[in-house]
Amino acid sequence: MEDWKSALAALGASEEINDKPEKKDIDRKKRVGVVYSTNSDFEYADDTEEECPTLPKNQQKLRLNMERAGRGGKTVTLVKGFVGTEEDILALCKLLKQKCGVGGSVKEGEIIIQGDHRQRLVEILRKEGYSQTK
Repeated sequence: MEDWKSALAALGASEEINDKPEKKDIDRKKRVGVVYSTNSDFEYADDTEEECPTLPKNQQKLRLNMERAGRGGKTVTLVKGFVGTEEDILALCKLLKQKCGVGGSVKEGEIIIQGDHRQRLVEILRKEGYSQTK
């Protein structure tokens, strides 16, 4: 019995079987709420959110909290309340991680710093110009 690929090759369809199907219109996955519309003027809505501009440092109301629950017993310091673009919050996170010498990340608009560094972070943020930090 022959291999099924060689049998299809004899029919002239060998190249089409080996190729993966091309990704079709990726934008359609971003459409929200409508599968099909008969309206000729209809435009699909995207699920993208517009970023708000970054507030000046002295107007940012940052709050620091220590949290241990839900993290496997590991202590982290959360910096909440940052209003601005994704690039700016990532830059602030990088600065805080470097000054404290620890790891961390940004998730859902919060900066997560490994360990309990509340006092040190308040000092760092005030030196950087975030005067409304608590």
